[in-house]
Amino acid sequence: MIKKLAVFIGEYKKFAVLVPIFVFCEALSELYMPVLMAKIIDVGIPNSDISYIAKIGGLMAGLACLAMSFGYLIMRYSSYCSHGYGANLRNALFEKVQTFSFQNIDHFSTASLVTRLTNDVNNMQMTVLMMLRIVLRAPMMLIIAFILAFSINARLSTFIAGAIVVLSVSIWLIMRTAVKLYTIVQQKIDAINNTIQENLIGVRIVKSFVRADFEKSKFKKVNDALTEAAVRAANVAVLNFPIMILVMNGATLAIIWSGGHMVFNNTLGAGQLISFLSYVFQILFSVMMISMIILMAARAQASAERILEVIETRVDIGDLSLKQISDPNGLSQQDTLHANDHSARSPSIGKGKVEFRHVSFKYNSSESGENVICDINFTAHPGEIIAIVGGTGTGKSTLVNLIPRLYDVTEGSVLIDDIDVRDYQLQDLRNGIGVVLQKNTLFSGTIYENLLWGNETATHEQVEAACKDAQAHEFIMSFPEGYNTLLGQGGVNLSGGQKQRLCIARAMLKQPKILILDDSTSAVDSATEAKIRESFYNNLAQTTVFIIAQRISSIRDADKIIVLDDGRVVGIGTHQELLKSNAVYQEINASQLEGAADHE
Repeated sequence: MIKKLAVFIGEYKKFAVLVPIFVFCEALSELYMPVLMAKIIDVGIPNSDISYIAKIGGLMAGLACLAMSFGYLIMRYSSYCSHGYGANLRNALFEKVQTFSFQNIDHFSTASLVTRLTNDVNNMQMTVLMMLRIVLRAPMMLIIAFILAFSINARLSTFIAGAIVVLSVSIWLIMRTAVKLYTIVQQKIDAINNTIQENLIGVRIVKSFVRADFEKSKFKKVNDALTEAAVRAANVAVLNFPIMILVMNGATLAIIWSGGHMVFNNTLGAGQLISFLSYVFQILFSVMMISMIILMAARAQASAERILEVIETRVDIGDLSLKQISDPNGLSQQDTLHANDHSARSPSIGKGKVEFRHVSFKYNSSESGENVICDINFTAHPGEIIAIVGGTGTGKSTLVNLIPRLYDVTEGSVLIDDIDVRDYQLQDLRNGIGVVLQKNTLFSGTIYENLLWGNETATHEQVEAACKDAQAHEFIMSFPEGYNTLLGQGGVNLSGGQKQRLCIARAMLKQPKILILDDSTSAVDSATEAKIRESFYNNLAQTTVFIIAQRISSIRDADKIIVLDDGRVVGIGTHQELLKSNAVYQEINASQLEGAADHE
């Protein structure tokens, strides 16, 4: 695991190499001072040699300054390295998530991915920082101090060695339990982030339904669960400190008792005993630091596993060449060469013909269960307006999501211009398709910046033309800042209908060969919707348009209407043809006519 994540040190590797060198130099500078102090006590003071004492004292002062300089360099370069590591790791995670299909994102959940990109990466970054500053220093200090202590008196050193063995076993047992508990803590952080995210996104609904008390209660439950998990982990972690103090203090008492007898019997100098005790305290401090790092490593291990889970996730939708790289054993060398050559000559969407051949789909193809859509067959010719109708849950959105490969078919194939969509590079495929999904998503920034998502090189005239076609220009100009009006996150300062029209304008600005409108005019009045439809006929005559709509009035003029029921096509034809021959369509039409009559 460490090797897999170590590669993210990247260009900061030089700092990771320099820091251990500085740590070693600092450790030597500090640890040699007790030796000099012993000389002052055992030689300089008994002989009243002031010059000797001043000479040794000056050397100690020089070593202190040297140690301070190395300490500064350690702090500086370890900070560079850890922050750079964290940045590289976040970039790698974010770039990986950008390649995820909808199914991959559904597997992790948005809140969990946010936690991994923030809290888990911060844990790893802090671990790297502590490793460079302490993990390297503490063992060096411990080893060098033990060697110097042993050189003073081998017999007394056995007490230290015994204490280190007991502490090592205790720390190992504590860490073994702590890793499992910290994994649970990170999962509870996922849950609390999910609750916060859901509440903030839906805060208007919460207030309108007066559900603040319910949301407070729900948050308290997940917050208490996190607190309980953190306390359980802490209860195990805190055992480390009293055990360490008990063992090391016991060893120190034994050293003082035994060393005192040696001094009394003139087999050990008083200065040597003081120096030895200095090294004991250095060892005690080093063991304390190592134990803290080990406990931090327990939490870091839990975070590392969660980060690697994302990085090593197999993306189920990708370009042909990328799939072969990730699973090279599935192809022969000849197949791989052919795939790479194919990706270099990836086609682009030309006319916009769309064909479904025996298409079936379920959301997790590795599990048993019924298909969401089953054995779909139809052809949409270039420039046609295709409407898709059916009851709730009949698979309308799922069907159109298969065209830009937001999901991949389970069986059969979707073809554009007689080429399987899986044979296109994703960028080429999606560049030729405009999509307005059910959930209208706008981003922080100006209206103009949001519109340029459709075509970043579009001129202001082209942007205005697309907005006029989508019936958005008039309300945009009603704002004091016009196209430079700042939008809040998700476009919270716009109405539902305004957001829908901006999203339609953004898609139309793309001038796609295929345009998918998934119930994208539900918040628009009938007169405005009619004007938008008219712009499709006038300005997108060569574009194949798929419209999912709840209102029959929205699709009367479609070239072809596909009726779905329980995931299957039960009728294809024009409005008039289906009224004559299709029972499901007749029922939908009749229910809307009755609803309109009741409303009147």
